Amino acid sequence: MTSEQLKDRTRRFALRIIRVAEALPRTRAAMILGSQLIRSGTSVGANYRAACRAKSPADFIAKLGIVEEEADESLYWMELIVDAKLLPKTRLADLMREAGEIVAITVASINTARGKKRQRMNPQSAIRNPK
Repeated sequence: MTSEQLKDRTRRFALRIIRVAEALPRTRAAMILGSQLIRSGTSVGANYRAACRAKSPADFIAKLGIVEEEADESLYWMELIVDAKLLPKTRLADLMREAGEIVAITVASINTARGKKRQRMNPQSAIRNPK
C-alpha cells in the first residue's frame, strides 16, 4: 500500500467515524463518547499525514506511534459505544475491523522503519566471512 493510498484510507476512516458519532443518540454519555471518538478517529489521518512529512527516521517512527495509539483509542471508544448499547455491534463491526487493520499496518510500518533505522546506524557487510 502506498502512502497516498493510506492517506486516503485514513481520511475515509475519519469520515466514517464522523458519521457514526452523528448517529449516536443525543444523550450526555453518547455525546461525550462521540466527541472522544471523533477526536481520536480524525487524528489518525492527520497524524499519518504528519508522519509522511517527518524530518527524520526517528520523527517518522514517533509520529507513526501516535497514529497507532489514536487508531487503537478509536477502537476502544467504539467498543464502549457497543458495550453501552448506544449502537449495535453490527453497525460498528466493519469500522472496528478497519481500525484494527490500520493499527496492524502502522505497527508493521514502525517495525520496518526501525529495521531500516538500525541498518543505517549499524551498517554491516552482506559478506560476513569472506574466504
